[in-house]
Amino acid sequence: MRRFLILATLAALASSIGGANAQQVTRVQVGVLECRGGASVGFIVGSVTNLGCVLRAEGMPEDRYIATIRKVGLDLGITQESALAWGVFAPVARLGPGGLSGDYVGAQGSATLGVGVGGNVLVGGSANSIALQPLSLQGQVGISIAAGLESLELRPGR
Repeated sequence: MRRFLILATLAALASSIGGANAQQVTRVQVGVLECRGGASVGFIVGSVTNLGCVLRAEGMPEDRYIATIRKVGLDLGITQESALAWGVFAPVARLGPGGLSGDYVGAQGSATLGVGVGGNVLVGGSANSIALQPLSLQGQVGISIAAGLESLELRPGR
């Protein structure tokens, strides 16, 4: 339990630092990135989850991505499905197709018993110029607890 509290504290600190850095660069909201995925199994030191994502931006066609989320830290349990939504903030108001492709990092925390919630803030993409801010808490079904650092790899999808 003590180890979990330490990891949760580190995750919260990393999140606040990431949020402070994200605010120093002028960014505008481009749209919303919605991701959905199937089952995930967490191990003591981390997990890997694959998701299908869609960037929805006003006046633009849907832009699809394949996401791989890797967590390092406490991650125990099994989830049946996950849904996440982030507000996408970039230095420009419009991104071209595949414009979100890249690697993102940040802090993460979640808890699930039946239906659960979590949240994360991620920064990355082209020259670390894009920020993904949670619009709402992530939703998942299963039983798990997680806290630590998270990386997100976004690649163009179909």
